[in-house]
Amino acid sequence: MKKTTFAASIAAASTALLLATSPLAASAHVHVDPGTATPGSYTNLTFKVPTESATAGTVKLVVDLPTKTPFTSVSYLPLAGWTTTVDTEKLAEPVKTDDGTITEAPIRVTWTADTGVQIAPGQFQQFTVSAGAVPDTGSVALPTHQYYSDGTVVDWDQPTPASGKEPEHPAPTLYIDDPAPAEGGAPALVATSTPKPESATAGTTATVVSLAVGVGGLALGAIALVIAVFALTRVSRSRERKVQG
Repeated sequence: MKKTTFAASIAAASTALLLATSPLAASAHVHVDPGTATPGSYTNLTFKVPTESATAGTVKLVVDLPTKTPFTSVSYLPLAGWTTTVDTEKLAEPVKTDDGTITEAPIRVTWTADTGVQIAPGQFQQFTVSAGAVPDTGSVALPTHQYYSDGTVVDWDQPTPASGKEPEHPAPTLYIDDPAPAEGGAPALVATSTPKPESATAGTTATVVSLAVGVGGLALGAIALVIAVFALTRVSRSRERKVQG
């Protein structure tokens, strides 16, 4: 009994640990919120940046902006303890839009921590910009580079496939005309009111099994009753013989 209880406790603890750590592992990436936008709109983009290192803090963040489908304007929300710069450069090739031809555009946003400031291990910070006009395109990747206090640089620049299965270092992506992939690679769930044939079969099988179990129980009960009556009869006859003797 003790061994069974101990094994059950270990299994329950393991399950709880997996449930507790899985969401953390899945969300421990630099990502942008919201992940979708409408063409032509101006939208606030917030980059959520967790520090994944156990020994160093995040001291700098650089976000590369699109140049083939550029934003015409980018401004930032001031963040205490951080210096922010937006770099604008001439585009290698002019881009024609409904509002005219764009020859230069914002290409990079950089946040640098002031002396003594960092995103410590186990913490995260949010960095917000306002960007627009949102280009009329499928999606826009926003490669992000995270600098740590020990000199390590993590490049979040890998594309996420349509399946939604994230690579090791996915690039924050703004989906515009393209649908955003399912989170974690899980297929979209579609509700249906029509039961599958297998469900009906399973229900019928369950009913048959239940009936069989019920009949079996009645049969065993009848046998037990017969045995009990037989035993009582023998005891009664034995007593009568003793009295007559």
